[in-house]
Amino acid sequence: MRDQCYNQLAMRRARSTSLIVFCLLAGLQLQAASHKKALEKHIGAILSQPDLGRGFWGIEVVSLQNGKVLYSQNADKLFTPASNTKLFTTAAALALIGPNYNFRTTVETSGNLDKHGRLTGDLVLVGRGDPNLSGRELPYALHTARNEHPIQVLEQLADELVRKGVKYVDGDIVADDSYFAFERYGEGWSQDDLVWDYGAPVSALTINDNVVFVNILPGDRVGERAFVSITPFADYYRIDNRIITTPGGTERKIFINREPGSTLLTLWGNVPLNDAGASEDLAIEDPAEFAATLFRGLLQARGISVYGRQRTRHTELASLSTFTVTASAPARGGDESVRSLPNQALVLASYQSMPLIEDVRVINKVSQNLHAEILLRLLGREKGNAGTVEGGLEVLKGFLNQVGVPGDQYVFYDGSGLSRQNLVTPHAVVQLLRYAALQSWGASFRDTLPVSGVDGSLSDRFKSLDLQGQVYAKTGSLGGVKSLSGYVTTKHGEQFAFSVLSNNFNLPSKRVTDAIDNVVQAIVEGK
Repeated sequence: MRDQCYNQLAMRRARSTSLIVFCLLAGLQLQAASHKKALEKHIGAILSQPDLGRGFWGIEVVSLQNGKVLYSQNADKLFTPASNTKLFTTAAALALIGPNYNFRTTVETSGNLDKHGRLTGDLVLVGRGDPNLSGRELPYALHTARNEHPIQVLEQLADELVRKGVKYVDGDIVADDSYFAFERYGEGWSQDDLVWDYGAPVSALTINDNVVFVNILPGDRVGERAFVSITPFADYYRIDNRIITTPGGTERKIFINREPGSTLLTLWGNVPLNDAGASEDLAIEDPAEFAATLFRGLLQARGISVYGRQRTRHTELASLSTFTVTASAPARGGDESVRSLPNQALVLASYQSMPLIEDVRVINKVSQNLHAEILLRLLGREKGNAGTVEGGLEVLKGFLNQVGVPGDQYVFYDGSGLSRQNLVTPHAVVQLLRYAALQSWGASFRDTLPVSGVDGSLSDRFKSLDLQGQVYAKTGSLGGVKSLSGYVTTKHGEQFAFSVLSNNFNLPSKRVTDAIDNVVQAIVEGK
């Protein structure tokens, strides 16, 4: 009898526990449904404004915990993603190449160095894709910092040659960027982009982000030409300076033009007498030629005599399966065949980069286009058939297949997002973000993204205390395009992957950015 009563009591308790669990689950489901409905209403109110409604919006918000969709609008439609493209390039690099990969730049020769310091062969500066042969200070901390030595790595290599006893070079100074194909620009880039730092040409031998710094100061008196100076190589561009100094208090107006393929800079406009001056980062034309000129000058400044000429060694796309060609500076390309360095070339000086993760942080925090393009070509070189855009995109396609992103949800033509021909769905972006979050490198990947109200391209957004540090996301911007995708933690501690892509706007940039931020804020606040 006692056992029977005990069993009945246990059954009643089990039923009671089951009922409590059922009620809790039902309550949670109702709460989730209410949360979802409230968010749909809030986002709908944000985007229903007439000016915003004329554009095209794509949004998806998905729980990292269970994969459930909290919000979706046009999530399977294709959008121009702008720099959200970098999420795909950097994630693939961390997954396939690894966060600890190091770039190596060397100075080599196929000749001999005798006891008198005479080098009988060519001296070859070999680039293998290091994007940080510059004055950028790493690791990245809150914002990009540059020291006053933009060519410090070249200086270190030149100093190492002096220590090795090199005094004479009978051969040529060769700048070799053949590790990647001579494919400087992406398909779909605008001609206007190629003048500026964000459209700098891509090369396996990249010095100072392949830009020069143009500094403009007012003249001493009204009516005089402004002072224009260029670093780190003052003679790289010819300057046609038409900028006039105007009375104090007038508006500064400066215009710059460089035709593609030209090394002539034309500057015009005016700068006020009391103006603090302006600085512009302008792209160079041929990075290897630039490096060869700089390196030769550094050697000569250290007392090393060079009897040969300076030239570049490129890998032309048409010759990838046959041979490497060379070009005598300042020509772009050429048809003079040269033998490649043997596998056992004598390495006279070398430089090794910091781990790859440090550059991925730079790419995502400040949206560095050139470095993202280098990563795409590195994917092709290390994991595909060639260091080309096509080779890198093929590797990226295979990676996304593993991630579970269907091929009809994206079209990429470059690795940075500067191409207007790139297309991707919000769902593809979120799928990538969810996949990355589950990988061993996922936390490192998330930490490379700008943090709301803290650093990178989000340092001046989401400044309220409730939002600061709650959003890790990549920004994107082109004319008529704004995007933001990444990870968000709600005030209840829930974590979501999200993507907000907007296209076809003819509005002030801040208007669209504020709308995106309001959408994300609604997610954080859970309403």
